[in-house]
Amino acid sequence: MSQGTKHQAFEALKIPSFPIFVATFVLTMMADNVEHVISYWVAFEKFKSPTLGGFAVISHWLPFLLFSVGVGALNDRFDSRRLIQIGGSLFALVSLGWGYFFITDTLTIPWAMTLLVLHGFAGVFWMTSSQVLLYDIVGVEKLASAVRLNATARYFGVLVGPGVGSLIMSTLGPNKGILLNAALYLPLLIWLIKAPQPHRGKRLEQSAARRVSGLSDIWQTILTVKKIPTLGVMILLSGAASFFVGNSYQAQMPGFATDLGNIEPGMAYSMLLAADAAGALFAGITLEAGFRFARVSPSASMGFAIAWAVALGLFAMVHNYPLALLCLFAAGYCELSFSSMNQTIVQMKAPDAIRGKVLGLFGMSSAGLRLFSGIFVGLIGSKIGIHFSLFGAAVVFILAVMGLMYLNRERSEVAV
Repeated sequence: MSQGTKHQAFEALKIPSFPIFVATFVLTMMADNVEHVISYWVAFEKFKSPTLGGFAVISHWLPFLLFSVGVGALNDRFDSRRLIQIGGSLFALVSLGWGYFFITDTLTIPWAMTLLVLHGFAGVFWMTSSQVLLYDIVGVEKLASAVRLNATARYFGVLVGPGVGSLIMSTLGPNKGILLNAALYLPLLIWLIKAPQPHRGKRLEQSAARRVSGLSDIWQTILTVKKIPTLGVMILLSGAASFFVGNSYQAQMPGFATDLGNIEPGMAYSMLLAADAAGALFAGITLEAGFRFARVSPSASMGFAIAWAVALGLFAMVHNYPLALLCLFAAGYCELSFSSMNQTIVQMKAPDAIRGKVLGLFGMSSAGLRLFSGIFVGLIGSKIGIHFSLFGAAVVFILAVMGLMYLNRERSEVAV
């Protein structure tokens, strides 16, 4: 968006097809989380296997690390709607697979691992291709608004998904509940059959001659990104956030809850789990309404990233429940602010000829590198305690951001 264009609240929603895009995105994100609630619960009850729990995390993020750029390259050659349908169909197939094994009581650890791997692949096809389709729907002028609203929708799906999953499992049981979950992907699959994408033609004109070339795509995309300093800095910023911190502190929340006063599962614990998502939702709504502290720019993004790390560092060290909630809420607010700025800048700086590959590299960095955050907060936490490990991870990330600030040679702002 040009500097002279005045911001209008929720302007991306005025594009006829974008509200449907957001609605199907929320529904799919919610279904993703519902499946986690039901499948993880049944698998844990059946096997009591910490190894399977660890594999679930690896299988979720490793496909993003290995295949995001490849899927992005496919988006530069083929219709993003069909690639998203592949992801949505895999999601539904996995839910149906869980349902079959639950009903027949034939679930084994190898089959559970197979379904978890398929779920991870589904996520790569859906998430990476959705970011390309978002651009094809809204174009450049309303891109920042669309990215913020889409990020807000993602947090909303994360926030309500576990609650909906628990409600479905308690009312229908895991067998019927997981089959119902498969049906939640149908609106996405049906809408994508003829979903409008008015900005796709120009992008594909520049990328139609390009081939998908496997691992070399990653290297070639990195070389291209190096020539656009701001683009590289934003991808590195997202990667550092995922690598050092990610969302690994959520997995350690039972330990934090115990240290905050032996908080048991219930309303107080649920509020602790949902506080950062609530902060992100508040950020999305207020930023879209026009209440903002800074324009979209690399410096503002890095400032919010540091504030996010500070909030999490404070959460790690406080032993007061209300203060802990406040820190998590602030962390969620700052996380949505800097992550939506990052993606907006990446979308605006990415060359159309390799847009899919660049967004795939961004996905590999922002999602795939979360695989390693468990080492800093989880594994090291088992040695020095989760409070000091999260605090240390936040400090290391702040130092990394300061280094990126030094590397950021491009001073021009992308004003929105």
